[in-house]
Amino acid sequence: MNKKEVSEIKKLFKPEKCSISRICGCYVDGEKEKKAQFSRTFLSFPEEVMYKYFDIFKKSLSGTLGKNLLNMEFPTEQEFEGGKQEFLMKLRSSKLNDDSLVQEFYDHIINTYDYSENYYIILIHAVYDIPGRTSDGLEMDDASDEIYDHIMGCICPVNLTDAGLSYNTVTDAIESRTRDWLVQMPDYGFLFPLFNDRSSDIHGMLYYSRNPEMLRTEFVEEIFGCTPPLSAKNQKNSFNALVEETLEETCELETVVAIHEKLNEIIDAQKDEPDPVILTKSEVKRILEDSGVDNEKMEAFEDQYDLKAGETASMMAKNITSTRHFEVKTPDVVIHVDPLRSDLLETKIVDGKKCIVIPLEGDIEVNGIHVH
Repeated sequence: MNKKEVSEIKKLFKPEKCSISRICGCYVDGEKEKKAQFSRTFLSFPEEVMYKYFDIFKKSLSGTLGKNLLNMEFPTEQEFEGGKQEFLMKLRSSKLNDDSLVQEFYDHIINTYDYSENYYIILIHAVYDIPGRTSDGLEMDDASDEIYDHIMGCICPVNLTDAGLSYNTVTDAIESRTRDWLVQMPDYGFLFPLFNDRSSDIHGMLYYSRNPEMLRTEFVEEIFGCTPPLSAKNQKNSFNALVEETLEETCELETVVAIHEKLNEIIDAQKDEPDPVILTKSEVKRILEDSGVDNEKMEAFEDQYDLKAGETASMMAKNITSTRHFEVKTPDVVIHVDPLRSDLLETKIVDGKKCIVIPLEGDIEVNGIHVH
């Protein structure tokens, strides 16, 4: 799913567009015991309750694609009988009316989700009547010829509110605040199936993690049968290690600047596209070659890529570079440069010492003071 497709589903979480048919919930305590459960039609909730659930669902579709939101494909074996995708298909087909399937899903999560505090599992089923669109992108509500039948799940921590004082309007006095258990925004969530090209794609799902560095790989593999990609931070670390190990003693400032300039050029060229820039192994290799990396050094690239990232792994361009800042760090000095002017940086030998040289252009300030 790209940004436009995520946004289209996210916009359904409002009363006038709500397509949710059923909602199920299970409150689990720190001892992994089911303390409370319910199943009901979503529209039977009072409006103020609906809005609070809408906030939770929208949060599960928020963040950055490739960081908080991950498109994942099911391995082929998971689509056969007994597979994780096949189970999700049955859960969707039941419209959450089969309590045994819902209970089985709860049990899968409770037995796999490593969390020692209270949390709330939410499941919804919805059917979106996809409106047709004109060639210039205008929606035609009366021209729908397909539906998007889907389920969504969230795992929300439940925390005890802080102690304190509050104003009691009945007694007209400041009193000790009553502490209660409050459902927080979700830590994890999923949407199945994918909404690709404004159509159902049962071969994949969208996974949400509030913390992009805590993807819970084992949990995802056990519940969904999918292997999440490297986290954004690990992609950056893998790329940096790949460059260092491939270039070895030729890993110089000018070459690294050229690599990041090339990455930023690719990002800028596709900035208006809804899909993020995904780099495969061959594309990363071409970037290094175009940045002047010696052919002899590129011979080590294949093995280093497989070792650092994985043979079939891909990387998101925005995860391995920044279009907003460029940093050079030494033990005593940190230099921040506009990525568009990283060409200002060069290394020179001055008085027998290796130096980073930056031409002084325009006004110069030191701690806010203009200097000459």
